[in-house]
Amino acid sequence: MAKLFQMDQTQDATSRIVGTLGYMAPEYAMHGCFSAKSDVLSFGELVVEIITGRQNGSFNSEEEQEYLSPTWNEGRTLNLIDPILKRVVSRRDVLIRCFHIGLLCVQEKVADRPTMASVIHLF
Repeated sequence: MAKLFQMDQTQDATSRIVGTLGYMAPEYAMHGCFSAKSDVLSFGELVVEIITGRQNGSFNSEEEQEYLSPTWNEGRTLNLIDPILKRVVSRRDVLIRCFHIGLLCVQEKVADRPTMASVIHLF
């Protein structure tokens, strides 16, 4: 969607919503309003998928949500990371950092999401 922007443009609206629903920002899927932070959400969805080894949307059930928050909050983040990824990446702190960045990007409120420039600096 970033390709739709002019150089000095920061937000816009479309008359027709297109894309893969699981990767669309809620403000775009519901109202057709997109911004640079819409792409940030899509990026975060991909990062979370890669780190967890779970398909987008698999944390949507109430049972999964109940598991995700306490696991993250209690410092058991490694339990959420794909076991295969844990075997091939020796630095667990890098995996946790990437997961945390992904979670920052997928926040529902646009204002709470970082800019892509900020995301780059976080890596």
